[in-house]
Amino acid sequence: MGIAGDIIIIVMAAFAGGLIAQRLKQPLILGYILAGVVVGPYTGGVTVSSVHEIEMLAEIGIALLLFALGLEFSFKELKPVRNIALIGTPIQILVAILFGFCIGQIFGWPWMQSLWFGALISLSSTMVLLKTLENQGRIGTLSSKVMIGILIVQDLAIVPMMIILPQLNDPKVGLPLLGIAAVKAVCFLLLMIFVGTKIIPRILKYIANWNSRELFLLATVAIGLGIGYGTYLFGLSFAFGAFVAGMLLSESDYGYQALSDIMPLRDVFGLLFFTSVGMLLDPRYLLANWQTVLVLVAVIMGGKGVIFAVLSKSFGYGNIIPFATALGLSQVGEFSFVLARVGISSGSITTEFYSLILTITVISMFLTPFISGLTGPLYKLRNRWGKAYTYQTVNLPEEGLKDHLIIAGGGRVGKHIADVLRRMEVSFVILEFDSRRVEQLKALGFPIIFGDASQQVILEAANIEKARLIMITTPVTVVARAITLLVKKTHPTLHIVTRAQSMEQVNDFYNNGVYHIVQPEFEASMEFTRQALLHLDLPIDRIQQFTDELRTELYHSLYDQPGEYASIAQLQNSSRLFQLTWVSISPQSSLAGQTIGKSEIRTRTGATIAGILRDGKLHSNPSPDFILEQADMVGVLGTKDQLSIFKELSKNINPVPVLQG
Repeated sequence: MGIAGDIIIIVMAAFAGGLIAQRLKQPLILGYILAGVVVGPYTGGVTVSSVHEIEMLAEIGIALLLFALGLEFSFKELKPVRNIALIGTPIQILVAILFGFCIGQIFGWPWMQSLWFGALISLSSTMVLLKTLENQGRIGTLSSKVMIGILIVQDLAIVPMMIILPQLNDPKVGLPLLGIAAVKAVCFLLLMIFVGTKIIPRILKYIANWNSRELFLLATVAIGLGIGYGTYLFGLSFAFGAFVAGMLLSESDYGYQALSDIMPLRDVFGLLFFTSVGMLLDPRYLLANWQTVLVLVAVIMGGKGVIFAVLSKSFGYGNIIPFATALGLSQVGEFSFVLARVGISSGSITTEFYSLILTITVISMFLTPFISGLTGPLYKLRNRWGKAYTYQTVNLPEEGLKDHLIIAGGGRVGKHIADVLRRMEVSFVILEFDSRRVEQLKALGFPIIFGDASQQVILEAANIEKARLIMITTPVTVVARAITLLVKKTHPTLHIVTRAQSMEQVNDFYNNGVYHIVQPEFEASMEFTRQALLHLDLPIDRIQQFTDELRTELYHSLYDQPGEYASIAQLQNSSRLFQLTWVSISPQSSLAGQTIGKSEIRTRTGATIAGILRDGKLHSNPSPDFILEQADMVGVLGTKDQLSIFKELSKNINPVPVLQG
């Protein structure tokens, strides 16, 4: 079947590799690479015959990867960490290139090969890191934002590297060509800005009006690959053009739709790319050079870790962030494959050198989840054996903290809680170790302790012995668990409220003595469902019975436990049975001008008036002598039938029958 048979073999092998990687909680691309090794020309058995043709198709995968990167790129994402991302990342890349160049010189490589080596190891893996952070529950933390900001700029840096490095093979000839390439790139960008802002949006709007998703997808692919091919004819990189096309398209009104449509196609062609990478990995090379490979992996990951730790510290990030960036970004990235392929095609690096880089990259990627998982233990070890932990207090009351609530985490959830507590004049303190959040909270006048809530000294500063409750708002499970264990050790009787992402986490928190657990996604879905059923005028008691059944089903392991959890949950859910409905008194209603007592509302309808809103002022629990007026908004409690009768009474002057029974 030729290349068609090869594609079938690759897809089946990649599927099997992806299943194994998912089972082992590893990024899927590692499974794809290993699948490529299995079906590659060096392992025997079922083998792809048309390796060169597959590599040609993989070039489309590279272009689509960069096209999707352009679609996803947003300067807004860099705003919270813009300094370290936009200034620090170029510094990191240059230092890493110098570091790699020195390694190459120590090994006796030619200067050009050493320079390429430095450029290749300067990049880290976006795909591997995101999957690792997701598995560890650390997405959304400040350390994850710092790392993602660095990775975005690193991914952008691949474009100038692909243009500059091949021109350095012959400096005398290459430098003039590099100048010409730079001029071409500027001209191309100017042309693309015009096309991307004036022509492409009109084309997409015209096609979108036809409501054909297939045609819209085809137009998206044609724009991305077409501009890439035009760039190639212009004398620049095919992948560079695809990236520019995606970046321009992201600024249009159709950027999100284009990205959602292109993702499956990108993943399929990306599968071909990573599998083709694996096909070039020679296990015999690894066995013959395992000592060199392992030494280089250790030196590269250790050296990059030091670079990232120092970089984070230099830009004012402390606490756990230097540890997280050092251990999370120490691997070599997938875009190094893209750059290495450019080096092969331009004759800048040898096939043997490519095999070395490929082997180092795959091993460093595979080690990343395990090494990144050491962040917490190493940070705790540092705090135990390092210098004493320091903290700063802001806006604490002069009389000190007592009978107060502790909010561990000053993000969006913590900020909303603090705002409500301040309005209710409830004493509280926020524990936060993100300096940027601390500045925002400080400007709002909230009482803050600047420090890590998982540290004993911070809980003592918050006077935990006299606190009434601690709420752990962080979405990071490992952090929430560490705080929980420390709180139970320090103050065993203090009630803890925290959030969880899965039932495994719910059970784990409950077993560790957490008083109440919130699952945000589940609670949001339950409220959406409740509002939908209320909109359909279903009986309130039936709605509550249904939602209680769902909640019991989800939290069955907690409801089955002896203790107060089930009682607390039942009380909370029962309160929702009392549905307050607001009804306006029309001018034609017999209620207008009457007192509540003379109107005999309770007798005639069975409903109870809980409050009346008039001219922006709320009159809660009004007395029988309160006179109703037209346009009053009346808050009424009652069943569906009782509310229906009251609504009828509020609209017209005709007598309404007394509710029976």
